[in-house]
Amino acid sequence: MRVLVTGANGFVGQPLCRRLAELGHHVAGAVRGQPYLPDCVERRPAGRLVADGNWSAALEGMQAVVHLAARVHVMHDASHDPLAEFRAANGAGTLRLAEQAAQAGIGHLVFLSSIKANGEETTHTPFGPLNAAPVDPYGISKLEAEQGLAEIAARTGLAVTVLRPPLVYGPGVKGNFRALIRLVNRGLPLPLGCCTHNRRSLIGLGNLVDAIRAVLDQPPHPGQCRVFTLCDAEAPSTADLVRSLARALGRPARLLPIPVGLMRLGAGLLGKGAAIQRLTASLEVDGSALAAAIGWVPPETLDEGLTATARWWRNKES
Repeated sequence: MRVLVTGANGFVGQPLCRRLAELGHHVAGAVRGQPYLPDCVERRPAGRLVADGNWSAALEGMQAVVHLAARVHVMHDASHDPLAEFRAANGAGTLRLAEQAAQAGIGHLVFLSSIKANGEETTHTPFGPLNAAPVDPYGISKLEAEQGLAEIAARTGLAVTVLRPPLVYGPGVKGNFRALIRLVNRGLPLPLGCCTHNRRSLIGLGNLVDAIRAVLDQPPHPGQCRVFTLCDAEAPSTADLVRSLARALGRPARLLPIPVGLMRLGAGLLGKGAAIQRLTASLEVDGSALAAAIGWVPPETLDEGLTATARWWRNKES
């Protein structure tokens, strides 16, 4: 299969390209400028993620597209109008790519959405493909893109698969998870010892790459847009996640038993309430629909994914 990957130089894009090439696919990476790409990837010019972007050169001769490129979620967005910025890139830019893919005769587009299209936290029911109620600009833009893709699929016959992963960890991870690795690796005490009753679904990079491989192998019918939530098999509490990460790093897990309510109160007074709420609340994902549709289950356990992450971190730090 001839597969175009947008965002091919990114955290997910590089290992995905390598994996697809290992399986015998011809892989083209749509990138801007001259970033590093694996030798197995054909370099193609990416269109801009805007309503009038031009993807024709990148799409020529391709049979499927995996769309990873996006305006990513950030904790402190400095944009004057974040929702407008997210809608321009993740919404209009994605739909422009899909329209041009359909015009080019491409059969299947895989769109990497986000569990933020569902919302920020769960109470009694894990997030699945249907219960979507995003609350932040990034999640809103992703859900609106999904809805636009469904319309394009029905109108043009393009087959679309949408994947909504939770937080992705693995070698090369950035953001909050990288910060957590650094803290645990230093052996610093963390006030998370009482965070034992929440559940936080994640997905290892290896599992996400394998899921994308699997949906490419089993595309939907022409004109169909299918949506899947996906995650690792385990959904640890925050405290258990820290313990597992510490074990993978070969460090002690120093967890202070600070009551969750007290921690949230103190964080609120310091203006960090939203961050602590996310850390201590549950965000549980139901991945059963993907298993039922194509038989996919995560090939790596949480411990295996964290071990690979810890190995990368030690090599990076040495």
